[in-house]
Amino acid sequence: MENRTEQLQEIETVTLKHYNLNAESYWAGTKDHDVTQNYAAFLRPFPKDKKLDILDLGCGPGRDVSYFKALGHRPIGLDGSEVFCGMARAYTGCQILHQTFLNLDLPRNAFDGIFANASLFHVPSQALPSVLDDLHSTLREGGILFISNPRGEGEGWSGQRYGHYMQIDTSELFLARAGFEILDFYFRPEGKPLNEQPWLAILAMKLR
Repeated sequence: MENRTEQLQEIETVTLKHYNLNAESYWAGTKDHDVTQNYAAFLRPFPKDKKLDILDLGCGPGRDVSYFKALGHRPIGLDGSEVFCGMARAYTGCQILHQTFLNLDLPRNAFDGIFANASLFHVPSQALPSVLDDLHSTLREGGILFISNPRGEGEGWSGQRYGHYMQIDTSELFLARAGFEILDFYFRPEGKPLNEQPWLAILAMKLR
């Protein structure tokens, strides 16, 4: 058990070190990405006039936090990279939590929705059930979890980053065990043939 815990911590440490060392280039490469399809899917289940408490899980330098703030919502960012947290605070002026996914410390029933864009695929399969349980706990009843990850099979290292790649069937198993029901899913980028859509986006709701 101790050896497995050490392995998981090592995976997280090495992956976060990569982001800390490459934070500026990551920001330059992602700040102008068009994720409007994901924003729209995430917000669709909520009443249009409701101001939401949103957790941006793996917020990076703060692009999506800034977007939700501009709409009048109350976003809080969370990232394991200390450098990203500093960048996100400066960019958004919002509360940004420096927490790693393997050591989440979130209040219960605190958020209407969780936006996890290109972040949860870094969690190894052995640790994913615990992370999803934490997310289930911090969502309010009927809360929405949005996930967008590279899709595929298996897990392992890609350079200095660890990735756990799943298709919709495997994703649904993990989510169901944690108490989530999938409302919708789609592949990205929009309008491409399936073999040119490497991203899987999932909209799920917290069940009781």
